[in-house]
Amino acid sequence: MAIERKAWSLLAFLVVVGAASGLCRPDAAAQTTIKPGDELRPLFAMPDDIAEGEELAQASCATCHGAGGVSATAGVPNLAGQRPAYLYLEMKAYQSGGRTSAQMIDKVKFLSDDALVKVAAYYASLDPAQPAEKGAPTIVDPVQAGKNAAAACAGCHGEAGVSSAAGIPNLIGEDPQYLVAAMKDYRSGKRKNDTMKAMVAALADPDMNHIALFYALQKPARAQTPAEGDAEAGKAAAVGCAGCHGDQGVSGNPATPSLAGQDATYLAGALAGYKSATRSNETMAGLAASLDEAAVKNVAAYYAALEPQRVNVSKPLSPDEWAQKCDRCHGPNGNSTQPNIPALAAQRMDYLEAVLHDYQTRARRNSEMAAMADVLSGDDIKGMAAHYSREKARAVVFVTVPGK
Repeated sequence: MAIERKAWSLLAFLVVVGAASGLCRPDAAAQTTIKPGDELRPLFAMPDDIAEGEELAQASCATCHGAGGVSATAGVPNLAGQRPAYLYLEMKAYQSGGRTSAQMIDKVKFLSDDALVKVAAYYASLDPAQPAEKGAPTIVDPVQAGKNAAAACAGCHGEAGVSSAAGIPNLIGEDPQYLVAAMKDYRSGKRKNDTMKAMVAALADPDMNHIALFYALQKPARAQTPAEGDAEAGKAAAVGCAGCHGDQGVSGNPATPSLAGQDATYLAGALAGYKSATRSNETMAGLAASLDEAAVKNVAAYYAALEPQRVNVSKPLSPDEWAQKCDRCHGPNGNSTQPNIPALAAQRMDYLEAVLHDYQTRARRNSEMAAMADVLSGDDIKGMAAHYSREKARAVVFVTVPGK
């Protein structure tokens, strides 16, 4: 057997598993974490135990996870060299209903605790998978990608999104969510502008996200265009706008545009569009209906004179920077030193991507991982999965020492 070839008969392999009394509850199994009242107890898996674990794994697991625990199946994780307590806890989670893969449940539902320990010990005893080498994806810098994609916008909106042409809006100082929604409205025809529709027609959703992020990170500045109206009179007329657009024209709602520093001609045109119903928004239509032509110019002049503010958006972290956060739990370079936390190094990239998406959608339940995953963009997930898939996996040894 493979175990004999590796000379496991000379070794005693330490396995750390959860005490069954504390880890059979669905909530604990679902999260695969150790909670107050739960216990870990060391068990020694001897060569015969590991050999039995190999027989069980070949019969139940190898079809998907590979004969040596290195998966060749998309979306299926490598198990070789994984931390034994983590493997045990995950199998218990499938048994208890904490995890819901029908295929996995079918494979483990009749296995005893003793069998689970042996399977976990077997996979933990194997040499880990080698780091991925081929097919490395291009790691996207979303800000640079946004700058590149926004080059086509500079002819009208200015290189940094600061307009110098009357009737052309500033793009800085806006939340990315608003800018993306506006681009999608042009693409769908909800907003009427043939030039903009043609410009955004070829943009995929990630392109729009990158462009919006690029403009959100630029230094705020007022549009370099004239304003015809009376700003002081416009201040009084704009009282009804503050509830949505902010007291100083800086919106607190990502879906509502900030107006501070915006081109006055563009603002006046937008208000006229709401009055004539060429722009559709019930709230805006009601507010604009009460404004005559002079009041429209005054309101536009008032907002154009205000100073725009930087959007509360930070430059995204690089995959290496994100990994530094993940390594706090998952160990140096993804090599976990905690028995119940999985190693990530050399794991399949497609599997890591799928897991992070599952935490975002709550298909997998773990409050800490959900909080981490919720702030990740698609680019972040791809970058981190690629990062860890290319880290060298290292075995870990749990050492027992005599008591004092």
